[in-house]
Amino acid sequence: MTLRREAFLDHVKERGEYRSAQEAERAARVVLALLGAHLVGEVRAQLAARLPEDFALILLNPLQSAEPLSPERFVRATAAWIEGATEQTATWDVGAVLSTVADAAGDDLVGLILLQLPAGYDLLFGRPQST
Repeated sequence: MTLRREAFLDHVKERGEYRSAQEAERAARVVLALLGAHLVGEVRAQLAARLPEDFALILLNPLQSAEPLSPERFVRATAAWIEGATEQTATWDVGAVLSTVADAAGDDLVGLILLQLPAGYDLLFGRPQST
């Protein structure tokens, strides 16, 4: 089931404790553009199908990445794309967006997503995996 745009942004806004929907949207756009560069094939398409259309398009037309970013580098890249962000605020942004994405995706799809990502992303999605 696809999450409506307003509901998606409301979740991100609440989790990120943003003052406005515009702040939540900025974070969502950057994080989804970076995430899309790390996902391929059917997994990316399945996730896009569960996101609001404008965010699905961002995921499907991602920023380019020469190599998969570690979770730490993903957070630093997010900070670089958000004006005035620090690594600490970017960690907050990433967590707010990816935990909302995880809820929209469901556990089975999140499991497939995590298989395409370097180790450690489970924490960014708010879904710690047992080792």
